[in-house]
Amino acid sequence: MTTTLPYAQLFTFAENVFRAMGCPEEDATLATETLLSADLRGIDSHGVARLIGYVRLWEAGRINVTPRVGVTYETPSTAVVDGDGGLGLVVGPRAMRVALDKARQVGTGWVSVKNSNHFGIAGYHAMQALAHDMIGIAMTNASPLVAPTYSLERLLGTNPIAVAVPAGEQPDFVLDMATTTAANGKLEIAQRKQQPIPEGWAQDAAGAGSTDPNAVKNGGALLPLGGATGSHKGYGLGAVVDIFSAVLSGANYGPWVPPFVAFLQPAANPVGQGLGHFFGAMRVDAFRPADEFKAHMDNWISTFRAAQAVEGHQVLIPGDPERDTAAIRLIEGIPLLGPVMQDLESLGSKLGVQL
Repeated sequence: MTTTLPYAQLFTFAENVFRAMGCPEEDATLATETLLSADLRGIDSHGVARLIGYVRLWEAGRINVTPRVGVTYETPSTAVVDGDGGLGLVVGPRAMRVALDKARQVGTGWVSVKNSNHFGIAGYHAMQALAHDMIGIAMTNASPLVAPTYSLERLLGTNPIAVAVPAGEQPDFVLDMATTTAANGKLEIAQRKQQPIPEGWAQDAAGAGSTDPNAVKNGGALLPLGGATGSHKGYGLGAVVDIFSAVLSGANYGPWVPPFVAFLQPAANPVGQGLGHFFGAMRVDAFRPADEFKAHMDNWISTFRAAQAVEGHQVLIPGDPERDTAAIRLIEGIPLLGPVMQDLESLGSKLGVQL
């Protein structure tokens, strides 16, 4: 069963939940905007469905709701930001602002983050650059659920990469993708719907391919992007994200990344602090006049969109499906599966927040 709620109603509810956790008003609003950007864009696995997970981490003492987010090391174009154990939904946007500020001053800004938590969808952070005629980049490492090519061990997260590029008359280019065949959230959705997952998404504990949505829960692993003959490419991309986000900043990397679920404890022998993110901002006019660049982006987008397509399909530009979904959901509301509604109602009852 699916229930549809207006965006504004969900926003008020989530914001009040964050306030009930003890977040300052500004942080509660920022965290809610970051979180619900996923629901608006149709990435239901990373939106309010995750709200109960953040609350459980806070209850377990693993989220600092009043962090002192700050720069610990910097050059004119780079910085390391310490998230002080805060919500990644707050730490991420603040760190991206540092990257944007540096780009304004010297053309580009690069920020690696330590001591943070899950930051929502990578695309939200990359898109913060668009309004400033900048290209935005966002990455994060994540709970180790992914087996590198030929591995039985889970050593990487889904480690997404997002790149947002401004256009002129055409909609902006927004790539937001996991470096696995499918994000773990899609397995969670399949679990709620009690449906099998496609082949190539996961392997079981013995390393055999599995269509069981609970395969990862039962000792298996997610698989890198690329499938049977190309998973080394997804493995390589996920490794780059891990290195940029954590080895560079001083966060935990590989199997030491803290799990998002509160019932699993972080590694007893951490190699860093929290989990890590990486942000980049590049001023377009540091390369060529912005209007000229955006005119050529329009041409690029129009050319690809007009490509002759396989019958029954059309060529899309990264960001098209999410943009279309957001336009619909702002009007029609956010659809929530039954288990998600139950979690939200349970949260509301526990924290005294009306849904």
